[in-house]
Amino acid sequence: MHIEMHKPILEKNDALAAELRKRFEENHVYVIDLLASPGSGKTSTILATIDALRDEFNIAVIEGDIASSVDAEKIKAQGIPAVQINTGGACHLESAMLKRAVDVLDLERLDLIIIENVGNLVCPTDFYLGENAKIMILSVPEGDDKPLKYPGVFQVSDAIILNKVDTMPVFDFDRDAFCAAVRDLNPKAPIFPIAATKGDGVEEWATWLAERVRQA
Repeated sequence: MHIEMHKPILEKNDALAAELRKRFEENHVYVIDLLASPGSGKTSTILATIDALRDEFNIAVIEGDIASSVDAEKIKAQGIPAVQINTGGACHLESAMLKRAVDVLDLERLDLIIIENVGNLVCPTDFYLGENAKIMILSVPEGDDKPLKYPGVFQVSDAIILNKVDTMPVFDFDRDAFCAAVRDLNPKAPIFPIAATKGDGVEEWATWLAERVRQA
């Protein structure tokens, strides 16, 4: 006998995610779910995004990691509310985990929530968290072939951030091939080349995001 567990798990997750989405909409909060591999620069991208938008919007961050609170402490040091979720080994966040984090935030005072998902290019793509948009970050050192190896994450993303473009001269990264592969998978998603730690390209990405936060 074969018992399919994946479908009921996703159905339960999606039902709770829909409840979260309703809460976000009622409070006019825009939520993004950041997906990326470890070391791609998720936290540095979040910090650069905060610097670009904090004068206009009230921002909070939900940090997902298998262990530790290192990234959450970096966010808090910038005066931004941050809630840490430690999955204890799970390779992704689920809506039940997110609900506990959201419950400690004052949604009425927020405009934007940034979720830093667990570093993984596979598992998080299946799990809806009630977010408005999934954003995928790839760093140049990871290689231009990742859209071919992990097509799912590129297909579900509403925007793609190509981080660490300042290292491109050092690595054998074919930018044209990367962009072509992304557009084959997801022609509607814009690609934002940035160097988060230096601030290069962040303004264009932040402008795109700010327009959507205002609409919320």
